[in-house]
Amino acid sequence: MSETTRKGSDFEQGLANSDTRVADFSARGRTPLQHLQHFLHGNPTMVPVIVLLFGILVFGLLIGGRFFNAFTMTLILQQVAIVGIVGVAQTLIILTAGIDLSVGAIMVLSSVIMGNLAVVNGVPAPLALTIGLAVGTLCGALNGFLVARVRLPPFIVTLGTWFVFEAINFIYTQNATIRAQDVEAAAPMLQFLGRTFQIGGAVFTYAVVAVLALVALFYYILNTTAWGRHVYAIGDDEDAARLSGIRSNRVLISVYAVSGLICAFAGWALIGRIGSVSPTSGYEANIQAITAVVIGGTSLFGGRGSVLGTLVGALIVGVFAMGLRIYGTDPQWTRLTVGALIILAVAADQWIRKVSA
Repeated sequence: MSETTRKGSDFEQGLANSDTRVADFSARGRTPLQHLQHFLHGNPTMVPVIVLLFGILVFGLLIGGRFFNAFTMTLILQQVAIVGIVGVAQTLIILTAGIDLSVGAIMVLSSVIMGNLAVVNGVPAPLALTIGLAVGTLCGALNGFLVARVRLPPFIVTLGTWFVFEAINFIYTQNATIRAQDVEAAAPMLQFLGRTFQIGGAVFTYAVVAVLALVALFYYILNTTAWGRHVYAIGDDEDAARLSGIRSNRVLISVYAVSGLICAFAGWALIGRIGSVSPTSGYEANIQAITAVVIGGTSLFGGRGSVLGTLVGALIVGVFAMGLRIYGTDPQWTRLTVGALIILAVAADQWIRKVSA
């Protein structure tokens, strides 16, 4: 090794050691609260996990065996399955610093297209299901095109398409519901995700398996693929992402299209959940999904969060709703509690984002 190379190597090693000493000194100077702030900044899912465990513990102590049993736990999972699926779609959008108010409308529109094609028009159930999924994807892609190419604000775009998709839904169905008996007779495949199976004393629906698989899939995609890294980069700073070579418009359109596909899949799960095909079902899905995403620790400013946190956020709402119902409180206390949790979640996110380097 030459003298110049050796000196360069020593200099770089000295810089590395200096950086390490500075980091160690900075860490030693932090208060316990600052240590917590840094920990939560690196692990945003821990906040909702702590809240979920706290809720389970509190209701377990207050209610006891009526809450801590396999039936109640699995019932909570069944009730939050559809919100969890739509929440995954909403998480992808919010990670890009956007928001989609039309997710519920896409879900319902896709479900009524599946149901009417299969039951009323006699289209084979697999084909009807495929067409419904394609419609959801196209609805999402339309949102993405208007946001990425036309450069319209996501809030305004999806507020408008929410009304458009909802109107198409009512025009197409003439506001008519297809009964569960008719769906079961003509296209039982559409009710598949609502079917149950038992493990010990716990009863699960296939929709529960679906949401767990979906969360695992997108957790892997967002954390290990280039597409996932691009989603986070765009949410963190779209201009910087574009300058670094990321085709932000293409990524944004794909995010909204994938979100629409997931919402259409939720439409399939909705048919299984209620048995029938109703144009008026799931009208609060967009608000419930945003609630799960925010409580789950995903930042409304983009670039931070995970689908795992969204699932935990949906479970938090489910646990508090079920616990308060069993305890015998007025239903309005559930809404009050959820509203307070949303405010606290946003406040916690603001505090965590202020972490100093």
